[in-house]
Amino acid sequence: MNKTDLVNNVAERTGAKKKDVDMIIAATLDAIGEALASGERVQLTGFGSFEVRERAERVGRNPRTRKEILIPACRVPAFKAGKTLKDKVAGD
Repeated sequence: MNKTDLVNNVAERTGAKKKDVDMIIAATLDAIGEALASGERVQLTGFGSFEVRERAERVGRNPRTRKEILIPACRVPAFKAGKTLKDKVAGD
């Protein structure tokens, strides 16, 4: 499912206009991204939580040349599914 499919699905379920649903989804994703960028954790009860994790600097290897390269430390977004979502996916 892509964003267009999601917008269509939500609009159909709620009876809202697709334009309004698209605007709401875009604003929600922007808010989550901004919160993560500022280091906050975003928790949606029953769905899951988004957080930022730190990756340490490490040594990697260029697959073409086999030469070792240094991969710098970075911050990456991570998602952990909540119990309700896990149960739904498992079919319980």
